[in-house]
Amino acid sequence: MSERSAEFSEFIRTLKEKCDLVEVIGSAVKLERRGYQYWACCPFHHEKTPSFAINAADKFYHCFGCGVSGDVITFVKEYENVDFMQAVRLLAARAGMEVPAFDDKIAEENAAKKKKRDRLSALMKDAARFYLGNLYSGRAGEHLAYLEKRGITPSVARKFGLGASLDYRSLPAALLSAGYTREECAESGACALTEDGRLIDALGERLIIPIINHFDEVVAFGGRMLKPTDRAKYKNTRETALFDKRKNLFNVNLLKKEKRLGALPYVIMVEGYMDALSLYQAGFRNVVASMGTSLTKEQARLAKRYSDAVYISYDGDFAGQKANLRGLDILKEEGLKVRVVPMPEGMDPDDVVQKQGAEGYRKCLDAAMPLLDFRILAAKRKYDLSRSDEVRDFVREALSVIRDAESETEREELLKKLSAESGVSLGSLQRDLETAPPPEKTPEPARPAEENADGRTRAARFVLCAALLSKPYAEGFDVREELFDLPAHKTIANFITSSRAEGKLRPSGIFDLLPEDGELSEVLNLDFGDNLDGEHAEQYFRDCARTLEKRLLAEKIAAARAAYSEAADEGEKREILARIDAYTKKSKNIGGGNQ
Repeated sequence: MSERSAEFSEFIRTLKEKCDLVEVIGSAVKLERRGYQYWACCPFHHEKTPSFAINAADKFYHCFGCGVSGDVITFVKEYENVDFMQAVRLLAARAGMEVPAFDDKIAEENAAKKKKRDRLSALMKDAARFYLGNLYSGRAGEHLAYLEKRGITPSVARKFGLGASLDYRSLPAALLSAGYTREECAESGACALTEDGRLIDALGERLIIPIINHFDEVVAFGGRMLKPTDRAKYKNTRETALFDKRKNLFNVNLLKKEKRLGALPYVIMVEGYMDALSLYQAGFRNVVASMGTSLTKEQARLAKRYSDAVYISYDGDFAGQKANLRGLDILKEEGLKVRVVPMPEGMDPDDVVQKQGAEGYRKCLDAAMPLLDFRILAAKRKYDLSRSDEVRDFVREALSVIRDAESETEREELLKKLSAESGVSLGSLQRDLETAPPPEKTPEPARPAEENADGRTRAARFVLCAALLSKPYAEGFDVREELFDLPAHKTIANFITSSRAEGKLRPSGIFDLLPEDGELSEVLNLDFGDNLDGEHAEQYFRDCARTLEKRLLAEKIAAARAAYSEAADEGEKREILARIDAYTKKSKNIGGGNQ
């Protein structure tokens, strides 16, 4: 190990010691202490009962629901949607530490990557300032007139950093004169290269809306065309090293500030920038925009940081256009309580605020309905209920929605509403719901044979877990690689052996070697709990160890017999027979065990 690598390894060890896992996770989710462990509802999947456990002593977490495991760096990496080094930097900033390089070559690569990202980030910030200056330069009358028409006040415009692109040439010229290269201008997404090699403003002649992430960095821009044209009315910066639209929500930076002022009962999610601006100005500060994209898990997890409830407030044609509502199901799957705000036909949130004021929009919020109710409404709008055949089609579709209800109470309430809307008796609906075949599901792919938790695999997991957690009865056992079949088990065994030799076995260190391995989750399954410390733990460990030793000897005997059948030399045969005899005696001496 080079001196620099050793320095970085020691830094990571110190960083993990300084950044208390319970404190870091507790700043993101609500924790409940039970004995020596902490529990929470998993931030990575939907659940009502906490199954996300934190082992404070050994500094790792495990979710019994979705199987995720990790240490403090893994948690920040997954929760913040960043890579390993970004997670390290975030934790280092939290701990007041400076990140050293860990390898000369990698250090150079990381330094170059960081320098490039910092340059792009600075460029985007300068571009935002340039656009903002344009808006109040006296030359952006058309842009200001549009904002006035939309009812956006100067104070809100400044709050969001709105700006103006006056042409296609001045932004690239300003950035180049500020010292940025043509390549940096193009890589940032703020500028684009034409076919003949000219550098132009990618959002030329548009009203500019900066897109700022939850770290308060300008990562992209949205542009609103002001003149009638065949080009797109709205346009975003293309995806870049700074901007991934799947992981961003517009106005999340100001939402973060609102959360600091107090708990948010819910987050309002709209589709477009102007909807978000209009609602914010009307006093609804807990608003974000999905920027017209299909909702993603990353966006759902980002919203969940600020509230466990989301009110979807799209336009009045939403039900008809998106009756499958798959995006909303993503929110629900991530553990968010979802309600849908019914909007007047043909109107969006901005229209409601403009025509009916804040009070009019408040009434829409008050009428927000649970997701299943809205899915039934979406189905209803597709049918003419004056026709008996379409009533039957509506009932069939509505029953498929009601089948997803999470409780008998909710199911009964929905059936009563459906009965009133369709004219079909409650009894008939209940019978149809009970007798209708469940919807066909895509069969899950068969799991690889090595994932089957047979006796030997369970034995290997228990032995490795006990050794990794330094249980007293496991200290004398030689956890050698040859005892194990799975690659992950071999890696863990080698980690234990080398760590013991160095006199510093830290369970959390294994995540540096197997950061995203599903089998590691099985080995560190905290469900072992009392089994690891109970009165029968030592005997069970011995049984598991015997299982592994006997299996290894059985394989050696089988290999020796195969070698004997192929051997031609008598001396070689006698030597092989001696080995078989030794293996057989050793196996008998080990005794019984779980097979």
